[in-house]
Amino acid sequence: MNTTSSTSRRLPLAAGALLAACCLGVTGCQIDVAGQTLPSPYHLEDDVQFYAPGPEFKLAREAAALEEMNAENISEPQR
Repeated sequence: MNTTSSTSRRLPLAAGALLAACCLGVTGCQIDVAGQTLPSPYHLEDDVQFYAPGPEFKLAREAAALEEMNAENISEPQR
């Protein structure tokens, strides 16, 4: 068995394994599962997106208009 041929076969394999390990370390592990983004190794350095809270009841103006319309339609008791 020739030692130079076995060494020359191991070198590309080792280089490929090292390259794959480097690529995995650089790209991170952020993935999307069921619409939920799971963090990457850099999640502490990422920009935070802030959305201001809105009203809990989204139809507040419509409800106020309906109450006003119902108040107008209530008849006064007869005397």
